[in-house]
Amino acid sequence: MSILILIRHGQSAWNLEKRFTGWVDIDLTEKGKLEAEKAGSLIKNKKIKIDLYYSSLQLRANNTLKIIQKVLNDKKNFNKAWQFNERNYGALTGLNKIEIIKKLGKDKVHKFRRSWNVKPEPLSKESPYHPLNIETYKKVPKKMIPDTESLKDTYERVIKYYEKEIKKFLKNKNILISAHGNSIRALCKYLFKLNNNQISNLEIPTGNPLLIELDKNHKIKNCEYLDKERAKNLLVF
Repeated sequence: MSILILIRHGQSAWNLEKRFTGWVDIDLTEKGKLEAEKAGSLIKNKKIKIDLYYSSLQLRANNTLKIIQKVLNDKKNFNKAWQFNERNYGALTGLNKIEIIKKLGKDKVHKFRRSWNVKPEPLSKESPYHPLNIETYKKVPKKMIPDTESLKDTYERVIKYYEKEIKKFLKNKNILISAHGNSIRALCKYLFKLNNNQISNLEIPTGNPLLIELDKNHKIKNCEYLDKERAKNLLVF
């Protein structure tokens, strides 16, 4: 039996401002730090020993994980993978979600945000928000950096990495992944075998650890959000 804990980073500054963030490297708010601290306490209360930690390359996920590790008094190095980055929202990046809904309509914005294979217009490579112009991603191969992504695109990079680098350890090790709304949605689609319509309805709360128990055949035996007051519907597996 192994345990996999998935956690979306705590609230970021652009979450607070209701802006499409994507690959822009935005840090946590004070509320986000408190969410991460509470997440660490909830994990600590379970008395679970984490063997391996993973995160994206992005500050908000890295700092969430660092706060959790501090609460757990665990100084292990963690693995960073660009494949766990948030979905690239293309030309929507940096825009206010409420203003865009007023401009484009609720249905169209919902399609951009939640549909399986629809992607926004590409972000100009001249934009300061393009990953090519952000120092965090200088070591990511340029051919792998997207101008825009659908959830399907995000799923493919997340699951390719998961199957190659993580799945093999989930026979006898406990793993925690600190990532983002859409990279965790991708993992949930894979783990819970959700169809393309189900995944569009899955919401991932910030800073709330999702604990998944797996048997040696990677079958889910149990799952739960540790912060019950902020739990979201898991679309029962």
